[in-house]
Amino acid sequence: MPFIKVYIHFIWSTKNRFPYLNSTESRMKVWEHIRQNAKAKGIFVDFVSGYSDHCHCLISLGGDQTIQKVMQLVKGESSFWINKNQLTTEKFEWQDEYYGVSVSESILPRVRRYIQNQEEHHRKKSYQEEFEEFILKHGFQKFHD
Repeated sequence: MPFIKVYIHFIWSTKNRFPYLNSTESRMKVWEHIRQNAKAKGIFVDFVSGYSDHCHCLISLGGDQTIQKVMQLVKGESSFWINKNQLTTEKFEWQDEYYGVSVSESILPRVRRYIQNQEEHHRKKSYQEEFEEFILKHGFQKFHD
């Protein structure tokens, strides 16, 4: 039996960064659903939170899980669930793209706090500003906005 710990901090936004999840109540329902659905599919979500136009999710990958498959299961199913339960007034969609970076176990508590404090964090900084910082900090090339 393999022993594996690979943490990935994922971030993805709503389609065109539209603030579909504009109430705390709707966000809490979505984050809880993501957690429960992932658990049912054998995906370990360590922490999930976000704001009206994006989601942060800290996931520990299993030995047979790929990033692409995990994101397909988490994003695709949650989008379907949001629409089925009419949590938004318009058809809900996540943006196709997502970002993921590995997280060292030594900084897991800091990443968890960062994800947990998204509501407060985004009173001071927009998702666009956060996105720009993320791209620069992790050396990604930005192809478009």
